[in-house]
Amino acid sequence: MRFDIHKGASIVSRTFHTGLLLPACLVFSLPAVTADEPRFVDHSLLVAPEYPCTWPSYPFPRFQITHQRQIGRDSAYNVDVLLIDGNTATQLDVPPHSVARPELNREKSGPYGLAYTDRIEAWQFGGEACVVDVRDLLDQESNGVSPLVTARHVERFEERHRRLHFGDVVLFRSDYSDRYYRPFPEGHRYIADILERKSPGYPDPDPDCMEFLAKRNVMTLGTDSASMGPLPTLGEPTHYAGLKYGMIWTEGATNLGALPPTGAFYCLLGPKHKDGAYGEGRAFSIVGGDLPKRLIASCTNKRAIDLSPTLSTDVPVTSPGFTTGDHRQTYLQVKFLFVEYLDFWHHGHLMDSMAGTHLVPPSYALPPPGEQPAYAPEVRGWVDEFETKYGKPGTSSMTTEKVPLSWTCGEARVIDVRSLTGTTQYQQRPASPEITVRHIQAFEEEHSSLNPGDVVIFHTGHIDAHLTPDPADRALWLDPLSGNSEGWPAPGPDTIVYLKQKGIRCIATDAPDLGGVDPKRALMTYWALGSREMVGVEFLHNVSSIPERDAYFLFAAVKIRDCHGGPGRAIVLY
Repeated sequence: MRFDIHKGASIVSRTFHTGLLLPACLVFSLPAVTADEPRFVDHSLLVAPEYPCTWPSYPFPRFQITHQRQIGRDSAYNVDVLLIDGNTATQLDVPPHSVARPELNREKSGPYGLAYTDRIEAWQFGGEACVVDVRDLLDQESNGVSPLVTARHVERFEERHRRLHFGDVVLFRSDYSDRYYRPFPEGHRYIADILERKSPGYPDPDPDCMEFLAKRNVMTLGTDSASMGPLPTLGEPTHYAGLKYGMIWTEGATNLGALPPTGAFYCLLGPKHKDGAYGEGRAFSIVGGDLPKRLIASCTNKRAIDLSPTLSTDVPVTSPGFTTGDHRQTYLQVKFLFVEYLDFWHHGHLMDSMAGTHLVPPSYALPPPGEQPAYAPEVRGWVDEFETKYGKPGTSSMTTEKVPLSWTCGEARVIDVRSLTGTTQYQQRPASPEITVRHIQAFEEEHSSLNPGDVVIFHTGHIDAHLTPDPADRALWLDPLSGNSEGWPAPGPDTIVYLKQKGIRCIATDAPDLGGVDPKRALMTYWALGSREMVGVEFLHNVSSIPERDAYFLFAAVKIRDCHGGPGRAIVLY
């Protein structure tokens, strides 16, 4: 089979502030906002088994989600396992997709052959959206053939708006994914029908267009087609023409029509897989007010901090559980196609949905509406105790794809709780030092009050100190959970309640999780989060690099339907 099997997928549903899913065929209308209020626009396709979210050619794996454990007698949490390939739905391409490593000394070798998804600098993920309208090309070729976006289309954009430059994200808008990303069997039109020459190809740039953009110093692109590679023969030439300059791009974007031609901030974030030549991601924009200009300036001036550790098979990025047999799916690399020229294996991943940096949605610890789980007797006692003080935990249908993007982005407020390390009694272990309301208030007294929409980040230092490549390492998870060492600092439910009263929606930590090592205390913390419609972002690192002022936190999880976790990437722009 040929190598230009450029992949893809996308969604016809869009998630807005409310998290509601609207079919793409409906007329798009913007929510009423003031001129100064930023608005988040989702450009991500829904990942679900009945959608054409993976490349249909053999041997690319199909996406799978397994609801491994559900809330009930055997589990207090909803636990999911994912089989996911980087060529899934809205996705990121980076240079090693087509550029060979320097030491191979091949015609297409170059330094960018080492620029994997875990090595791309965080500033390159975002910039000013420059929407190049190529809707006139849609379905304008013969079956199996892509209409070509040329340099002339880009020049037409410049004539109407402005000259492109470094810091721009050029987005090719054809409305292809909006029209054709549908559940099967209609979904075959998205990719499979093109490969079988039953339908016209999706519009895409030719190699000369990439060379033109390189002369403009554009480093980040996007397309709402399934791939950046025109079919049937120009997929690889177009990829190499751009990637050899160190470009990266989004494939399978959607809803680009919600953007103005210029002025919006655009970003694509995705899990940080070691040595990934591509990766599943979440694309979104911010429109309105002064925030887009501020974030665009940060990316243009390379003021960005990556907060996500690299996902790798040789570090413990998933929980071993509170008890034997309670562990989560370990993170595994699944090789499925070797590319001889690049000396590289295409690979997907079998992973817990909370591997590495991830989202904690309300539904993680809460059952769906209408269900009354039969908890284990011990947990039923904890429920009664929680209800007495905090009210019923309640239920939630808010899985990952329904969490509004605006909830996981905001001004970064880093609360240093490293002083709590070493404050528990040995006899109490396993125990985590508790981050209390008083700690939050002390922070506010020293700095300033928390504001609604801020993202509170607890700086424990635990992952920075203990995440190592040694497979025998026990300091990150095993020793704290077993009581052989102190647990990481974690907030209790009182702290969650206080933060909700301050208008906080998202709480993040550079510890393995927000729950800590005591199972009862952890569950009460997650019940407090879920019952108050708050979310968590766990497993950060490098938090000490975040400036005290003017730092904006951005996190986005892959848009997986019915997922009770959500792998993603966290960065800060300052």
